[in-house]
Amino acid sequence: MKATVKLEKKHFPVLLNELTSIISPLYSGTFIDCTFGQGGYTEQILKNKNNKVIAIDRDKDTSIRALKFKDKFKNNFVYKNIKFSQINTINLEKEKLKAVIFDLGYSTNQILDQKKGLSFNSKGKLNMKMGLNEYSAHEVINKLESKDLEKIFKYYGEENKFKKISKKICEIRKNKVIKTEDLVEIINSVKYKNFSKIHNSTKIFQSLRIFVNKEISELIYGLINAFKILPVGGMIVVVSFQSIEDRIVKYFFKNFSKNKNPSRYFPNNVEKRILFNLIKNKPIFPAKKEQKINPSSRSAKLRYVIKINDTNNFDEFIKRFHNLLDIENLSKKL
Repeated sequence: MKATVKLEKKHFPVLLNELTSIISPLYSGTFIDCTFGQGGYTEQILKNKNNKVIAIDRDKDTSIRALKFKDKFKNNFVYKNIKFSQINTINLEKEKLKAVIFDLGYSTNQILDQKKGLSFNSKGKLNMKMGLNEYSAHEVINKLESKDLEKIFKYYGEENKFKKISKKICEIRKNKVIKTEDLVEIINSVKYKNFSKIHNSTKIFQSLRIFVNKEISELIYGLINAFKILPVGGMIVVVSFQSIEDRIVKYFFKNFSKNKNPSRYFPNNVEKRILFNLIKNKPIFPAKKEQKINPSSRSAKLRYVIKINDTNNFDEFIKRFHNLLDIENLSKKL
């Protein structure tokens, strides 16, 4: 997954200069690009010949571009078609791992790919699978009960019309299989008055994408496993694009960086080990110049931490977001 969330003629790796500035003191080592996409971050890192990048992406289509990178950068580049929650399966025995980078957006190619169906401008059968999936948006919309769709729309899309849209979907599908254009029409019929610049279908499509690709558990376990494979002194960098994922990243970084009572689930006298050096409390945003060139970058936030300690216990972190994780279990009904 790479950083562009709207239709554009050209893909721009978001916050590239800022990210490079942050990780450049760690150069002369191995970097893991958890969302290779079109390779914007990877290419910039590999301009330094002392660097190596292990690029991973669940989208098999990115392997075509990866072949070109392998041809150009030889042994300095490795590609793996895996999900980033599986980052701990990579053999790093001979690597000097310096940083793990997550870019949680989508590339222009992915958005424009009609087969993936990520855009509400797509036509035909609903999909939204990014690779290594168990089910598609087609099964979700046409099989799950109204109350289940409500949970997905409300908590993953933060859509305030979640009940009406869910009810309308279940009514319409009694007489026909709902396709992409049908879903857009249903949403428009419920949200016919739109005074916002945001498209009526944005939140519903976001929620389906998150559910189909299990993006909540992917992010949570991706962060945990990135921490586990990093040596002390290594860095985790995340570029996020929507409030749910940023809330998870922010909590993970800040909760394990400040020596205070971490959660209402634990008593005050429980001492929490500090795991990170949080350099900046506030996220880094794209400069106005970048936002003008690439409007999709406006929602981007970059956060990063340096690992200073070890632990194997992230139960509290998982428990904090158990309500979002539990929604993924609705997939058992498909």
